[in-house]
Amino acid sequence: MASAAEQLAANINFGALAKATELKKRLWFTLGALVVYRLGTYIPLPGIDPQIFHDVFSRQGGGILGMFDMFSGGALGRMTIFALNIMPYISASIIIQLLTATSPTLEALKKEGESGRKKLNQYTRYLTVLLAAVQAYGLSIGLEGMNSQGAAAVIDPGYFFRLSTVISLVGGTMFLMWLGEQITARGVGNGISLIIFAGIVANLPHALAGTLEMGRTGALSTLFIIFLMIMSVGVVTFIVFFERAQRRLIVQYPKRQMGNRMMGGESSHLPLKLNTSGVIPPIFASSLLLLPLTAVGFAGGQGPEWLQILSGFVSHGSILYMVCYAGLIVFFAFFYTAIVFNPVETADNLKKYGGFIPGIRPGKNTADYLDFVLTRLTVVGAGYLAAVCLLPEFLISRQSLPFYFGGTSLLIVVSVTMDTVAQIHSHLLAHQYEGLIKKSKLRGRRG
Repeated sequence: MASAAEQLAANINFGALAKATELKKRLWFTLGALVVYRLGTYIPLPGIDPQIFHDVFSRQGGGILGMFDMFSGGALGRMTIFALNIMPYISASIIIQLLTATSPTLEALKKEGESGRKKLNQYTRYLTVLLAAVQAYGLSIGLEGMNSQGAAAVIDPGYFFRLSTVISLVGGTMFLMWLGEQITARGVGNGISLIIFAGIVANLPHALAGTLEMGRTGALSTLFIIFLMIMSVGVVTFIVFFERAQRRLIVQYPKRQMGNRMMGGESSHLPLKLNTSGVIPPIFASSLLLLPLTAVGFAGGQGPEWLQILSGFVSHGSILYMVCYAGLIVFFAFFYTAIVFNPVETADNLKKYGGFIPGIRPGKNTADYLDFVLTRLTVVGAGYLAAVCLLPEFLISRQSLPFYFGGTSLLIVVSVTMDTVAQIHSHLLAHQYEGLIKKSKLRGRRG
């Protein structure tokens, strides 16, 4: 029986792809935009001594900086204009979504349709600028405090350096936000997700080469490396299966008489994904747990005693770290699912258009039933996320493997790949339908 990944690949008809001119333009545009992004990850910030910064970063790369460097495709480790990457925009989007669920004003904007969506997008951009500016200023101060063997990482510290750093980093983030929107509109796939995907995939060969080098020097055994490769394939298969899994609730529409004809009566389905929250829970959980380690690293071991004790308890591989990591993943899985899916609103929309779930009364009973089903699905989805993230995390901590072999990175890569392949398939179907319509028109004219 073919795996889900093989089925996805089989959906792409490469003969039809060669004939789909519009799709080829979109693919080339997407590829060109990602090349521009990768070139930008090598443009350094002005005023930084690269050697000193590399020495300092290599000592602190095990904390949250290492994870963010993975998302930025190495731009943070090289301290380039794209060091913040697209993370401020993602944070702003999540904050706006949270506020939409709690603020009646923003919730009303969401229900206005296209005009409301444009206003919410504008608020997200403003918040992105604010978050990027705050993060850039904090990063500039942190850079001024970095030194290695008495040499400072910043050549000429001061307000001018801070201002130039803020302008460069904020400008880089806003350019990536614009580039992501252009990929979404004129390319294939979700532009923001593809930018993160490109950063992770670009450094995978380097991470793989580093792992093989550890095997050559004897730091890792050959059997363990083989086990790691087999485990990675198994985790990818596991992710594909669960990301495609969904519960389909049957929705029935009643028959209505329109003149002398009976309309309606058809049935549809409401798909509920097993993992509604996506990759947000692992990212948030990792960020919160790695904050103490990063703070201690910046303080150079001179921080408050309670912070050093806390960082010791939540170090990689410790039992407390694993328990807290799993608990936070489960919490954010339920929390974010509650934000993105509203059972009451879905039940009201079904009632408005005359749809109902067989055996369930419309209105409150339908909302309660949707909430019951979604809760059970989220329990399984949260357990799946915890399992995917904890096993690689254990190996990373025990064997000093790169972040790129972690569950979060594999989850992002597989999810974005599946979404992009699905969109390519949709474009191919649309192209085939257009060809059939044109042929039918030509035959009609000849007839």
